[in-house]
Amino acid sequence: MVVRSGRRAGRPTLVVHYLPERPVVPGGGLTDPPSGPRAGFVVGKVVGNSVRRHRVTRQLRHLVRDELHRLPPAADLVVRARPEAGDADLATLRRDLGRGLDRVLDRA
Repeated sequence: MVVRSGRRAGRPTLVVHYLPERPVVPGGGLTDPPSGPRAGFVVGKVVGNSVRRHRVTRQLRHLVRDELHRLPPAADLVVRARPEAGDADLATLRRDLGRGLDRVLDRA
């Protein structure tokens, strides 16, 4: 849902997909308000072997954790790694994630 209908910002190593509010699903049964923003990661085989993909996922999880305070409580965020993410260092991923978030949040 986030990838299809949310905002998107592409960077050299990743793509940030953002949906400011979770859609209400009829009959979904959710009565409690959202407890906080959610984040998901897509790191496909194009990034590298299993070890490299898991390393990129761990790095992205760490970086997103530091940025969640910028998002509203009902927001959904999906970070999709591009093949270049497999060779990128943490500073490059941090820069690309920050700039991607800046772009999608400015459009909000």
